[in-house]
This record gives sequence, structure tokens and C-alpha cells, in this order.
Amino acid sequence: SSRIRRLIQTPAYTTFEHISAAPGGNYNIDYSGASRQFEQEAGGFTNTLLFATIIVFLVLAAQFNSLRDPVVILVSVPLALFGALIFVNLFTSLNIYTEVGLVTLMGLISKHGILIVQFANDLQRAGLSKREAIEQAAGVRLRPILMTTAAMVLGVIPLVIASGAGAAGRFNMGLVISTGLAIGTLFTLFVVPAFYMLLAARHQTTRDAD
Repeated sequence: SSRIRRLIQTPAYTTFEHISAAPGGNYNIDYSGASRQFEQEAGGFTNTLLFATIIVFLVLAAQFNSLRDPVVILVSVPLALFGALIFVNLFTSLNIYTEVGLVTLMGLISKHGILIVQFANDLQRAGLSKREAIEQAAGVRLRPILMTTAAMVLGVIPLVIASGAGAAGRFNMGLVISTGLAIGTLFTLFVVPAFYMLLAARHQTTRDAD
């Protein structure tokens, strides 16, 4: 696990490097067994997360016909992932189950930004200014976002309180999704409108070319 790596593997590897660098030291140091598997999975997860982010961005760019609106929508993703990783560090470790939960969380939290940005764009086309549109969109979409978040969080509670065979894996996934959604939703309600004012295109008449 990542906790074992932090407490044992990393200091041990550093010590071995010092021994190898000492005069007369001629050693090759490498991971094996579970340690090697963890290192390989960690590198693969980074690539998977990056690939998933690119795919989501391209889909949103095609949907909104804009390169700026997807950035506004996805701004809450790293905040939600950061919030989930805090609880991962406190209660479990980074493993295949938490990694799957993080990828799932990225897709779920993007839905909130889509609701706000899409409605704000429609209000701009109806004649409202950008500020008026995002203020009204955030207010109108507040209840649907909170209800959606509550439904999704309650839906993964059985994973968090699961028992029996495989309970640890289900707990890891449920913890990541529930905490990430709760924290990500809070950031969405405040950060997305702010970034919308800074980055989003104006839609009062025709869509601006990006």
C-alpha cells in the first residue's frame, strides 16, 4: 500500500542508494514482488487518469462547441480529487480500488459543472449578461445539484459500511466517491461560477470562436 511505501519502502530505498554510492559499493537496486507491482500500477494509474481527462475534455468541447467552457466545467475535478485523497490518506491507502473510485469520481463531479454552464449559456442567449446568467444559473441549479449529490452519496453508503469478503475494496471505492462528491460539490457551487466569469465565452448573440 501507499502507507507502507511511505513509512518503510522509501526510507529503505534511500538507505540502499547511499550504500550503493559509498566507496566500493557496486549494487543494483530494484523493486520486486508486491513493491514492483505497486510501482507499476501507480505509473499506469497516472496515465489512465490523464487519458480519461483528455477524453472528457474532448467530449465536452464537442458538446459545447467551445474550448473554454470545458475548462470551466473541469475546474472542480482536481479539487474533488484532492478532497478524496485527503480521506484516502487518513483512512486507507492508494490501491486499485481507490484508483477506480477516483476515475469514477471525475466523471460524476463533471456533471455539476455541466448543469451550471449549460444553463448559464442558455440564459446569455436569452439576453442576460454573463454575470446575471451565472448568478441565476447557480441559484436555479443549486437544488438539483444538491439532490443529485445526496442521491449519489447515499447510493454508495452500502459500499462504505459493507462487511464480509471483499469489504475492504468496497469501502475504498465508497470512501473515495462519497467524500470526493461532497467536497467537489461544495467547490463546484463557488469555484465554477468564478471561473465562468473569467474564462467562459459570451453567448448573447452568436457563439464566440475559440
